[in-house]
Amino acid sequence: MRRLLAISLVAVLPLSNISAAHAQEPADRQQAFAAAAQEFQVPQSVLLGVSYLESRWDAHAGQPSSDAGFGPMHLTDAAAFTAGNHHNEGEEDARGDESRPLPAPTEQPAPADIPASLRTLERAAELTGESREKLRADDAANIRGGAALLADYQKALGAPLSDDPGEWYGAVARYSGAEEAGAAKFFADEVFSVIEEGVTRTTDDGEQVALKAVPGLEKIEKWLEKLGLRRTRPDGVECPASISCEWIPAAYQQLPDDDYGHYDLANRPFSQKVDYIIIHDMEGYFLPSIRLNQDPNYGASWHYSIRSSDGHIAQHIKTKDVGWQAGNWYINAKSIGLEHEGFLAEGGTWYTEAMYRSSARLVRYLALRHGVPLDRAHILGHDNVPGTLPTTVRGMHEDPGPFWDWAHYFQLMGAPLHQFGGPGAGSVMIKPDFATNKPYFYGCDRKNPEAACPPLPASTVWLRTEPRADAPLVKDIGKHPTGDSLYSVYDHSARATTGQRFAVADRQGDWTAIWYLGQKAWFHNPASAPTAVPSMGLVVTPKPGKATVPVYGRAYPEQEAYPEGIPYQAVTPLQYTFSAGEKYTLAGPAATEYYRAVTFNLEDHKVVRGRTKYLEIQFGHRVMFVKADDVQVTFSG
Repeated sequence: MRRLLAISLVAVLPLSNISAAHAQEPADRQQAFAAAAQEFQVPQSVLLGVSYLESRWDAHAGQPSSDAGFGPMHLTDAAAFTAGNHHNEGEEDARGDESRPLPAPTEQPAPADIPASLRTLERAAELTGESREKLRADDAANIRGGAALLADYQKALGAPLSDDPGEWYGAVARYSGAEEAGAAKFFADEVFSVIEEGVTRTTDDGEQVALKAVPGLEKIEKWLEKLGLRRTRPDGVECPASISCEWIPAAYQQLPDDDYGHYDLANRPFSQKVDYIIIHDMEGYFLPSIRLNQDPNYGASWHYSIRSSDGHIAQHIKTKDVGWQAGNWYINAKSIGLEHEGFLAEGGTWYTEAMYRSSARLVRYLALRHGVPLDRAHILGHDNVPGTLPTTVRGMHEDPGPFWDWAHYFQLMGAPLHQFGGPGAGSVMIKPDFATNKPYFYGCDRKNPEAACPPLPASTVWLRTEPRADAPLVKDIGKHPTGDSLYSVYDHSARATTGQRFAVADRQGDWTAIWYLGQKAWFHNPASAPTAVPSMGLVVTPKPGKATVPVYGRAYPEQEAYPEGIPYQAVTPLQYTFSAGEKYTLAGPAATEYYRAVTFNLEDHKVVRGRTKYLEIQFGHRVMFVKADDVQVTFSG
């Protein structure tokens, strides 16, 4: 489904005036920043701040981002360009409502025009004399390339090569690659906030890098005006004022044969409360994905798209309306969908700091506006959304995948994932150290899908049948009805992820077992390097006398609640078994609702509400629902 766009670039000759500062390779990354800053007369704080916003100083094992960025300075090379969207792939119906099945998604061609922001590595090669290959793979060369670009942008503005970081505001804004004034300003403001506050971090490959705080920093914003970027923020866009947003509407159009595309009008939160925010990645590039959202024949839609390089956001659907994005109509009707430029396996760790920050501000804004709890039971990945029926479980999507940094994301939201309780607590929160947690995966290379992925930081832990490292992975009978779970980067069947809470089933030495999809699932959790923290709270278990209770992928009303003219939507249990003695963490009550929306006109849409009470639980990697009458609630202290 993805299409690689090959670009023929002209090789450049090395420059003759490479300075003596480059004669000796720096010993570590901190020295590389110092040497490059001195060579190109860029304040070291500016170089470090820009790199932090692009990569948090990480190298990501040479993997490119979805917008073709490489190395700590995120130098972009159009030859690595990839286009597509994850809704093109797999069996999932993005609407997730069998009462109105959708046609297969349409293909979108790769764009013919490549933005200049995707070719910064080429310009860095011209400025430094380094080969494009070295700029991609060698961190010190990559940092030199970034410094050279900043100096080049500064000169083009007519700004001085000053020791004052504030004079570099315009060059920093241009480095974002944004064509929108708001996006460039957001990027520059975030860089300068990092410079003011300072930061110290150990990178994904163990390098210690520090940016000393520069308090009282004064930004010279006149240089931003000289960039002549377009202004985009119209009235009505639903974003916080501190980030860059524009309105690029999704298609809403009547089609032949009483069909229409490709979202549903609603009146939330008055008709239904928004309970979830769903985090996706695009599995491709920003502009092609947006074009899909503008095609009424395309069978998927979402509310917001977030660009990787600078965190710029496009809103496509008002939050009062329902996007076709999560593959589960119950969740769709009660959620807002955010697509992030990026892809799960091919460099999925390269979600930039600028994108994380912009997205986190948007999520916090939406959560406060709609009363969505800032926890991992309500801020869901697409991979956490349950299937609607036993037949749809297998085809549900896997994004944003194991390389999304959930702990950092919640930290940026102002809702850090904290321990609650002591070492004997009856439930735990998964929380490995992202930078050092590098589990084995395969499947990152589409040309060689059986090859091991490079060791990359991940938010996930493997779950096993016994407390030993060579034990088989636990099974997911919905994902693999007749087979074993896989170590594929695309298979979450035997994985638990940062922020998810599970009831403890057992402990042995350095191993902890949790209840997971009806079985004990063991993960390595040594006290010296814990991968989970105590997290007391409410759990559910079958009521006394019940051997098993059903679990569901949606909380639909009982048959008696449906008025005449609205067909009953059967509440079908999923294929999993929840047995007596097992416990699962309680996320809270789930509204018993079905939103009937199968016509073009809002006047025909109805919300059916029932009396059956449902509870949301963390049953496996995905959340699921149980009927309150089937279970009892206790405290896992």
